[in-house]
Amino acid sequence: MQPEDFQQEQQRLRETVAYMDRILHSSKSDIENAQENIKTAMSNVEYLDSSDSFLNILMNTRFFELARNQKEGLEAIRQKPYFARIHFQREQEPEEFLYIGKTSLFHSETHEPIIVDWRSPVANVYYDGRLGDITYDVRDEELSGHLFAKRQYKIEQSELIDYRDVDLTTNDELLQEALEGKADVRLTEIVSTIQKEQNEIIRAHLRQPILVQGAAGSGKTTIALHRISYFLYTMGEHFNAEQLMILAPNNLFIEYIGDVLPELGVDKICQTTYADYVQNALKLKLKLTNPNEQLEKIIAQAGNFEELHISKMKGSPYYELMMQRFLQHYEQQLATLFDDVFIEKYRIIKGDHLKKLFLVEFHYMPIEKRLERIKKIIQTEVKRKTTAVLTKLNARYEEAIGRALNGMRDAEKRRHTVTKMIDERDDRIPKIKQEAKTTATAYMKKFTKAKIKTLYRELVTSRELLYEIAPEWDPSETESFLKAHKKEAWALEDLAALYYLQAKVKGIEEKWKMRVVFIDEVQDYSYFQLAALKAGLETDMFTMVGDLAQGIHSYRSLTEWQPVLDLFPRATYATLQKSYRTTIEIMELANEILAQMNEELPLVEPVVRHGKVPEFIMQDKLDVETIAKTVEAIKANKHQSIALICKTTNEAQAIVKQLENKGFPAQLLNENSGIDQQKLLVVPSHLAKGLEFDAVIIASFEAPYYDNPIDRKLLYVALTRAMHELYLIGPSKETFLM
Repeated sequence: MQPEDFQQEQQRLRETVAYMDRILHSSKSDIENAQENIKTAMSNVEYLDSSDSFLNILMNTRFFELARNQKEGLEAIRQKPYFARIHFQREQEPEEFLYIGKTSLFHSETHEPIIVDWRSPVANVYYDGRLGDITYDVRDEELSGHLFAKRQYKIEQSELIDYRDVDLTTNDELLQEALEGKADVRLTEIVSTIQKEQNEIIRAHLRQPILVQGAAGSGKTTIALHRISYFLYTMGEHFNAEQLMILAPNNLFIEYIGDVLPELGVDKICQTTYADYVQNALKLKLKLTNPNEQLEKIIAQAGNFEELHISKMKGSPYYELMMQRFLQHYEQQLATLFDDVFIEKYRIIKGDHLKKLFLVEFHYMPIEKRLERIKKIIQTEVKRKTTAVLTKLNARYEEAIGRALNGMRDAEKRRHTVTKMIDERDDRIPKIKQEAKTTATAYMKKFTKAKIKTLYRELVTSRELLYEIAPEWDPSETESFLKAHKKEAWALEDLAALYYLQAKVKGIEEKWKMRVVFIDEVQDYSYFQLAALKAGLETDMFTMVGDLAQGIHSYRSLTEWQPVLDLFPRATYATLQKSYRTTIEIMELANEILAQMNEELPLVEPVVRHGKVPEFIMQDKLDVETIAKTVEAIKANKHQSIALICKTTNEAQAIVKQLENKGFPAQLLNENSGIDQQKLLVVPSHLAKGLEFDAVIIASFEAPYYDNPIDRKLLYVALTRAMHELYLIGPSKETFLM
C-alpha cells in the first residue's frame, strides 16, 4: 500500500461522505417540505370539490416516500459507503474507477456514479471476473470489457482503515480475515466477500426455481437473503416486496436474520414459518402438536413408531394422490346436484350443460370459484331469456285478447274473457320478473360452502371414504389411520393437506398468494408440503436451500432431492461443498460424523483457515466452574458469541438451572427467544440449526449421542455451529460418537 495512494483513497472517501451529508441534509428538507405540503393540502380538501387537493396529497406523499427512502438508504451506508473498487474499461469506452457498495449513489448534476450497487450487472465483474478481458450480461445481452484491477477496502465509522488490491492470493487472505470476524456482524458483511460459486447462485435465473444442497457453513442462508435483495433490485418493477416470502424454520431464526434484510435494502417482505403462513392464509387457529416435542420423544427412544409412519405418509406423494381422489369424490357429489334451471315452466339452462361447465370447462378453477362463475352464467342467462319469455308471453296475451275482442259476439262473455286474460297476464308477468331476480340464488342454495377443517376431518375419520380414496391400503392400515384420528388433534403434517384442500376448493386469498418464495432448511419439508405450496400459490418461482446432512426431521421429511426436482422440473440444481464458517480443525471432526451418515454425502471442504483444535474435557457431570473457565478463555480470545449446545431440551433446561443457581448468566433459547449476547446461550441441538457462533461448547451428560440417523445429524448440526472454537464436555469421547 503506497502512502500517496492511501491519501488519494482517503480523500475520495471524505468527498463521498461529504456529498452524502449534503444529500442527507437536502433529503431532510425535502421530507419536511413534503410533510408541510401534505398538511396544507389536507386542510384545503373540501367535501364537494377535492380533486386538486387530493392529487396534491398523492403527489406529495409519493415525494415524501422517495425522500425518506433516499435518506434511510444513505444513513444505512454512511459509515461504510463502499467496500470495493474496480478499474474497468467497457468495450470502446474510456477507463473508469467504479466503487461498489450496498446501494447506488449518482451525482445529481453530472449523473456520474459515485457508488455502484453490488447487485448491478457491472458489479458482477468484481465477483466473477478475473483480471484481463471479461464478458458480463446486461438484460440478457453479453457485453465485453477489460478488468485492470480489483481493490477491497476496510472502512469503519466513515474512515479508511486499510485497502488491498485483490488477486487470487489476496482474495484468500481477505476472505480469511472476514471469516475470522465475529458471528454477530459477519452475516451483514458477507456482501463484500461473496465467492464466485455463491455469486452464481445469487444471480442465477430469477424466473426459474433453484434448489441448493449446501454443506454446513457454505453460506446457504446468506445466499438466499442476498438473492432476495438481488431479485428486488433486478425485478422490482414487476414484483413488490410484499409478494415475496421467506419461510424460516422457526421464529428464533427470523429474529437471527432480522438485521440483515434492511442492511440489504429489503423491507416489507413476508418473513414467517410454514405453520404460521398456512394458518394465516386459511384464517385458522389450530393448536398444533409441537414437532420438536415429537423429535424429543424420538431422541429419547420413546416415539410411537406407528405415529411416525403416519407422519411420513402425510408428507408423501401418495397423500397428495389421496387428496386428489377425495376432491374428485367431492366434485362428483356436487355434480349430482346440477339439474335444469326453470323460470315458471320455462327451462332456461339444461343441468347437463352446467355439469359439463363444472367438471370440464372450469376444472382449472377452485371448486367454489367454479360455482360462483356458474351462478353468474345462470344470472346472465336468466336475464337474457326472461326478456325473451316476457316478450313472447306479452305477444301471446295481446294476440289472445285481440282474438277475444274481435271474435266473440257475446259482449258479456267477451268482457269476462278479456278481463280474465288481462288479470292473468298482470299477475303472471310480475311473478316471472320477481322469480327471475332470485332464480340463480335459489338454485345455488343447495351448493353449501365447505368448511375446510370439517371437510378434512370427514376424510380422516370416514372408513367408507378411506376405502374409496386409499384402496391400496390393507384393512389394518386403514384401521390404524382411523384410530390415530379418532380424537381431534392437529399436527404440522396436516397443514399441507388443509392448504391443498383450501387451494383446490376455495382458492388462496390474494393477500396470501405470494409470487416468489425463499425457503431455508428445505430438507425439513416433506414432498407434499412443497407440492401444496406450489399448487396454492400457482407459481414455481422457489429458491430452496438446505442440507440433507442436517435433516433432523427426516422421519417425516425429505431424505433425497430427486422428488423435489421432479416437482420442480424447471429447477436448477446447485451444490456448495465449501464451508466458510468453521476452521479446518473443527470441520475435520464434523466430517467424521458426516462420513457415518446413510445419505452418502461428500465430505465438506473447509476454506483454508486454521484454528484451535477442538478440545475434549472429560467430566461425568456438569461442573459450573469448568464452564465459567472455558467461557473466560473464549472471551480472552476476543470471541463474544458463545453457545452451549445440548442434545435435548430437558438437559438444556437442567444445565441453565444449575448455571443460574451458581450465579452464572445464561439464557435458554426457545423458538421465540430474543438473543442476549451478554449471556451464555444454552441451545437444544434441534434449535441450533441455521445459527452460528464464535465458539461452541457441546455438553452431554444425561443424553449421549447414539449411533442412529437422527442422533448423528443432531451432533453434526451442533459441531458445525462453531466458527472459531469448539469444546466437548462429557463422560467419554464415545458420548460424541468418536
